[in-house]
Amino acid sequence: MQYIRQLIRKTMNTLSMIGASIVTIALISYSATIFMILGSKNSPFTLHGFIGYSALLAMIIEVARIWNAFIKNGMRSDVPRRVHIYSRYAYIWWVIAYITGSLIAMSS
Repeated sequence: MQYIRQLIRKTMNTLSMIGASIVTIALISYSATIFMILGSKNSPFTLHGFIGYSALLAMIIEVARIWNAFIKNGMRSDVPRRVHIYSRYAYIWWVIAYITGSLIAMSS
């Protein structure tokens, strides 16, 4: 385990470690979202359902694109411009879905 920690510290700077931690937390959050969907008694075919499912799909696609870029280009490379732009839009859509979901839940 110590060897792995030393290897990670050698290959990742502080910002990369923070970014990797945020992505890990985000993936756990996506899992929590899936459990919320499975536990819901409401129909998924509502405005809230459409917004939420599309945001979840956008973030899953984003993770796949980032992993694809990492596998093709390696750890030390820059994020491709198209992936960076898509990530911004996916994140904005995720935030919009979160806010609208909160507003819908509060109004019910």
